[in-house]
Amino acid sequence: MNHSRIDFSNTQIAFQTKTNQELRNSYLLFKAIGYNWLVQAGPKMVEAAFAMRLPIKGIIKRTVFHQFCGGENIQDCEKNIQLMHQYKVGTILDYSVEGEEKEEVFEATAQEIIKTILKADSNPAIPFSVFKVTGVARFNLLAKINAKQELSELEQAEFRQVKRRIHMICEMAYKHNVRLFIDAEESWIQDAIDDMVTEMMMLFNKEKTIIYNTIQFYRHDRLDFLKKSVEHAKQHNYYYGVKLVRGAYMEKEALRAQEMNYTNPIQPSKDASDRDYNAGLEYCINNIQMLSICAGTHNEDSCLYLIELMKKAGLEPNDSRVYFSQLFGMSDHLSYNLGNAGYCVAKYLPYGPVKAVLPYLFRRAQENTSVQGQAGRELSLVQTELKRRNSSKA
Repeated sequence: MNHSRIDFSNTQIAFQTKTNQELRNSYLLFKAIGYNWLVQAGPKMVEAAFAMRLPIKGIIKRTVFHQFCGGENIQDCEKNIQLMHQYKVGTILDYSVEGEEKEEVFEATAQEIIKTILKADSNPAIPFSVFKVTGVARFNLLAKINAKQELSELEQAEFRQVKRRIHMICEMAYKHNVRLFIDAEESWIQDAIDDMVTEMMMLFNKEKTIIYNTIQFYRHDRLDFLKKSVEHAKQHNYYYGVKLVRGAYMEKEALRAQEMNYTNPIQPSKDASDRDYNAGLEYCINNIQMLSICAGTHNEDSCLYLIELMKKAGLEPNDSRVYFSQLFGMSDHLSYNLGNAGYCVAKYLPYGPVKAVLPYLFRRAQENTSVQGQAGRELSLVQTELKRRNSSKA
């Protein structure tokens, strides 16, 4: 069993897919993201530019869209899918259109998610598909169900359509043997999502893990939730699938808890989050006989910790029950060094019409600003690699 020591500072491996020009562009972009005021003002500036019909789409496409997205449709993503696969990194096609309200949009999104499943079918370069429940369901409807409020007849009919779409997507994944992540969202709709995901696991994870739930460990109650979920799977005889992430809605969560006067669901500190995350990894590896795990993380320590846990448990680096995952355009030093060392790793590759994926792009930019040193880390890695390439030419 070859668990060789991984050096995440190896920028030659980290940026092997990037040309010098692409690296220089990344450098400028992360430099800009480092300016907090620019990131905060960005959404409003872009909105205004679109409203005034300024030719901003091209600028976005060449910069932030190029860095974090694969293209406007699945065909556009092909080049990145093949390039990543060549260097032992898989792709998770992520149709990133969000915040819609209309039934016909939900229906079209469900069909697009099915396209990603068909694309992944028997394709070693695409180990997973993914979707967000709010891509196929109205946010406020989920909030109402979550709060256990009574639904009107119209809302009941609407909810039946939501369940039909989710069942259709999960059944498609099952039929085509494609593993499927269902993303986590805000705490005040998450119980409704968890219930539906559990139902899908009970249906489609009888023989092996196909459907995966996502758990956000910046919430202080999620380690307990993970343990209860695994116990439920044991009792009801199905395989459990879970993607472990730290989380993406922190400011929003704290603000709502304050406004509505309930206990903030967010951990008291980053240390508490890290501790629970790593405890979650350990718990999953201890129960690997009946579950599959994906560590969705940009945290080096958690990656190294999971590698240690795999070693201790006698798991091969390429055990397909254990995946590492990062977002496209970020943390290449983790993804490509893990892939190079033989671990199973895949990157989320978002795609969709430029205007429709803007909320996703703004979140990425904000995340890079708010996660302590993320933009700075990316910047210094890119700088190191540019220097290395220049000196090797000399």
